[in-house]
Amino acid sequence: MTNLNKVNWSQLPQPKDDGAVSHLTGAQLKNVKLPATDGFKIDLSTLTGTTVVYVYPMTGQPDTPLPDGWDEIPGARGCTPQSCAFRDHYANLKNVGVDQLYGLSTQSTKYQAEAADRMHLPFAILSDADHEFSKAMNLPLFEADGMKLLKRLTMIIRDGTVIKTFYPVFPPDRNANEVIDWLKSDKN
Repeated sequence: MTNLNKVNWSQLPQPKDDGAVSHLTGAQLKNVKLPATDGFKIDLSTLTGTTVVYVYPMTGQPDTPLPDGWDEIPGARGCTPQSCAFRDHYANLKNVGVDQLYGLSTQSTKYQAEAADRMHLPFAILSDADHEFSKAMNLPLFEADGMKLLKRLTMIIRDGTVIKTFYPVFPPDRNANEVIDWLKSDKN
């Protein structure tokens, strides 16, 4: 990829663990069908095997400014570097037992499809534009420019149950490696 995805993380505020996802480890996923950029509707609770879902606030769009103060919001910046890291480590994730990989945000599928195409993602992005999944699972949110956006987190799910969360995720471009390292050491 180009240097456009390079971010000086030391210049951005680091998010703190506010305990907002402590209820997720061990939780059964709720039955919610989410539209995906590949044209399917995905109910994460029904998937078998190991699924990784990285949840992120929003990807920017070319020639469209990010919300005011975006870089001052702890953990907001880094959606494209995180997605590109999961793309670049896709084969490694498969090699350590990941059966399904998804990104998830509250943007519309049309919005996400542009980003998935631009970044050449080999996996689908799920849309929670109606906040059904985030409400059902009590995922942490924040507001920017009047939009309710998801805080960045990653869930490792096995047969519909969350077995591991990464939160806060910072810097986001290292998250795919953290997931791989955890899966390599997982004794479950």
